[in-house]
Amino acid sequence: MAAKVESCYVCPRNSSILFDRCPCKGRLTHIKKESKVTPRGSYSPPFFENHMRILVTGATGLLGNTIVRELAEQSYTPIALVRQTPDPEVFEGIKTESGSVETVHAEFTPAEQHDDGSLEKSSAGYLEQVIESCDAVIHCAAMIHLGWQKMDESMRVNRDGTRRIANACLKYQKKLLFIGTVNSIALGSPNTEADENTPLGHAGGQIPCAYVASKKAALAEVERAVASGLNATVLHPGFMLGPWDWKPSSGRMLLELGKGWKAVAPRGGCSVCDSRDVAKGVVAAIDYRCEPGRQFILAGHNWTYRQLWTEMAKRMGSRPPVQTLGPGVEYLAGAVGDLWTKISGRETDVNSAQVAMSGQFHWYDSGRAIRELNYNIRDADETLDTAAQWIRDRFVLSPTADNR
Repeated sequence: MAAKVESCYVCPRNSSILFDRCPCKGRLTHIKKESKVTPRGSYSPPFFENHMRILVTGATGLLGNTIVRELAEQSYTPIALVRQTPDPEVFEGIKTESGSVETVHAEFTPAEQHDDGSLEKSSAGYLEQVIESCDAVIHCAAMIHLGWQKMDESMRVNRDGTRRIANACLKYQKKLLFIGTVNSIALGSPNTEADENTPLGHAGGQIPCAYVASKKAALAEVERAVASGLNATVLHPGFMLGPWDWKPSSGRMLLELGKGWKAVAPRGGCSVCDSRDVAKGVVAAIDYRCEPGRQFILAGHNWTYRQLWTEMAKRMGSRPPVQTLGPGVEYLAGAVGDLWTKISGRETDVNSAQVAMSGQFHWYDSGRAIRELNYNIRDADETLDTAAQWIRDRFVLSPTADNR
């Protein structure tokens, strides 16, 4: 498919040159001629000729919100895709050329069929108009359920939603930056850090729960679109902590440890990284030229959960764990959780999938991103201090918690 012809603001003599062949590389300056005069459909984007427009899905989440802030800091124009009108403080303090962050309301997932066979209203056409008006798309939005249930819903959001966005980016020749997860690639081990070339079956492979299976399927959709001509870069974050965790997401771990003493920690480990560092790595990938489909791990400090929980408990005013779970106790906890799911019909955080994942070592090597994207891994103390302060300032801890 031929690339869309765009005009280059800093090279007016090259007003018909292809985007990827402009000598100036069009840094922050590419604009579509039609955006000036005849925006099509019901979506009319504001016009700022010196800034690339970057659509961010999942813009109210931890990483998405941090990316929006980083884009504005680097003089891009972030466009936040939201499902509902967010609280004003979610985008507070972000300065753009228009004065504030532009938000667009649209569903990126396919229309859902109801019990009576009817379909909810789809916003596919509107979403395509928004993507056509932008220069690149950063797809952060995802459903995260670490369990065996909600597989169909996870596939609809993660796989089918990604397919819709990838197809629109391919149709309008927009670069896609797909936010994957280290849970969809190879696993590390107590003695090995996995990288982008580690075989998928290493260390027994990932647990095929709803989140893992659907994110793998989403990655496959991106790879399919790349084979058809899509320019995409895939970025896999590790376990992120940081400010602007509004829901919270990974900050729930801090919140739970702040509610009371957790004597026993999971026996596995994760790669702790700062969401601000990950956001910088993602934004760096916008202009980085590499073969379509290239994947990057954006991870951090490879710690055991006991080490992580000890540092978290210290900052949340709780006692640290005194031991780790053994395999037998893990199995029993998972079995009891699954039994409760069958009885109640509701799957909690304690289920055999999540328990098994907590016993694995999600340890990764970010060397490729460090070399090619100038990815930085800041000191873990700074990340933990900032994340803990954020949680303490915004969420109420149980007054009955035993934090001695």
